[in-house]
Amino acid sequence: MQARKFDLIAFDWDGTLFDSTAIITRCIQAAVRDVGGTVPTDAAASFVIGMALTQALAHAAPDVPQERYPELGARYRHHYMAHQHDIVLFQGVVPMLRALKEQQVTLTVATGKSRRGLDEALRTVELQGLFDGSRTADETAGKPHPRMLHELMHEFGVAPERTLMVGDTTHDLQMAVNARCASVGVSYGAHPFGEFASLNPLFVAHSVAELHSWLLPA
Repeated sequence: MQARKFDLIAFDWDGTLFDSTAIITRCIQAAVRDVGGTVPTDAAASFVIGMALTQALAHAAPDVPQERYPELGARYRHHYMAHQHDIVLFQGVVPMLRALKEQQVTLTVATGKSRRGLDEALRTVELQGLFDGSRTADETAGKPHPRMLHELMHEFGVAPERTLMVGDTTHDLQMAVNARCASVGVSYGAHPFGEFASLNPLFVAHSVAELHSWLLPA
C-alpha cells in the first residue's frame, strides 16, 4: 500500500484537515482594519496562512508599525475566537486518518497554530487518539524552517526518507524540502496548486477523497 512507504506522516492543520482558510483570511483582514493598516486582499491574507502568527501578520500588513504587532495579534485572536466554532473538518478526514492508523502509520501535526489553539482543536471527540504527536510554531520555529519536522522525526526515530509532509501551502512544502522529506500538496486550501510545482511534491490532491486514495490505494 502506498502509505507503507512512510512510517510518519505530518499533516498541516488549517486548510489541510480543517476547512478554515476563508475564516482565517477574514480574521486577518479584520485585525489589520482594526489597527488602521491597509487591508490585504484575499490572496495576500490567505498566502500567510501556515506561518507563525506574528510573522504572518507582519507579512500581511507591512504598513503596520512593529510596535503595534501585539495589538494586531490580539485583534486577530479576538476575531478568530468569535468564529472558531464555525470551523469544521473537511469531509472524509476522519475516515482517512482512521484508515492510516489501521496501517500503523505514525500520524502527527506540524502547524503554524499556537500550542493552545491546537490543543483546543484536538479535544474534538472525533480526533481523540488519532494523532501520535504534534509541533506548533510557537514552541519550535515557524514554517518553512524545518525544526518542526526535525523534532517529530527525532521523537519517533524516523528517517527523512520515511517521512511525508502533507499541506496546503508552499510554506508546508518548502519546510519538507528543508527537512529533506517528501511532500504531498492539497489544492483545496490556501495556496493555488500551480505554485507547488517548483517544490516537487509527489502528488497534489484536489480533495480529501483524492488524498485518501493516493495514501491508501485499493
